[in-house]
Amino acid sequence: MIPAIQPADLGFFSVLASAGSLSAAARELGITTPAVSKHLALMESRVGVALLNRTTRRMSLTPEGEVYLEHARRILGEIDDLEGLLGVSRSTPTGLLRVNATLGFGRSHVAPLISRFVRKHPQVEVQLQLSVNPPPLTDDAFDVCIRFGAPPDSRMIARQIAPNRRLLCASPVYLAKHGTPKVPNDLTRHNCIGIRQGEEAYGVWRLSAGRGKAVTTEAVKTRGNLSTNDGEIAVNWALDGHGILMRAEWDIERYLRNGRLVQVLPQYFTPDASIHAVYPQRHQLAARVRAFVDFLTVSFSQQLATSRGKPGA
Repeated sequence: MIPAIQPADLGFFSVLASAGSLSAAARELGITTPAVSKHLALMESRVGVALLNRTTRRMSLTPEGEVYLEHARRILGEIDDLEGLLGVSRSTPTGLLRVNATLGFGRSHVAPLISRFVRKHPQVEVQLQLSVNPPPLTDDAFDVCIRFGAPPDSRMIARQIAPNRRLLCASPVYLAKHGTPKVPNDLTRHNCIGIRQGEEAYGVWRLSAGRGKAVTTEAVKTRGNLSTNDGEIAVNWALDGHGILMRAEWDIERYLRNGRLVQVLPQYFTPDASIHAVYPQRHQLAARVRAFVDFLTVSFSQQLATSRGKPGA
């Protein structure tokens, strides 16, 4: 009796779903479009349900197809992990790599590096998902998650791929009109641009001063007439002179260098925001995960050295 699901079906369906059409999948698999259609029909016949809705112009996964794809990719990922544990794929990273990152940082910094990574490692298939509210780290939907600050979950490996800090800033035009804050409590009298992201306490800025046991922290409840869940929009509002913004140094450093933004309250610091690649312990030996995290670490280090080496850039 032929099994309803065969090992070759898993990779075939993953490629088909990623390709978006039968003809695109045929090109990627190196077979004809009728052969792709026949393979799909045989799969659906064996499992007894339709996996795809297809018309002459487009195709989409059925609910059963979504379930099939989710489990197929998980199984394929586990096979890659096993190969990594056995040393089979140490030299050449291959297989599916599922990456999650925050919306703004992922779009501006992670996505361009993935473009370079897949040129270097063409046998790795990368799926990038950007999230306004990042999923729990215990969610098995991703192989690597890019996060700000070290996560508390001890079951995860958190490797710092770039130093980072959040800075307060504003445009010279805004500060000339409204004055420059001298102490954290002065922020309550300013228009502060809000960013709603993740589970962070919205509208509360924590600023610390001092060292060691002498560190003191103030929590300031800010207010303002502009807020967004998109960091790039918030930066543009600050550039337009609408108020004071707290934003990651990676996103505003070029504006601080050219003077379009000015750092506010530089003697105070905010909670750690260093950038980490977070992944389950069981993935640490997978060649594709190691190669990707190493690539990010080197790339961010090079970017940081270049930006600091060219103060006028």
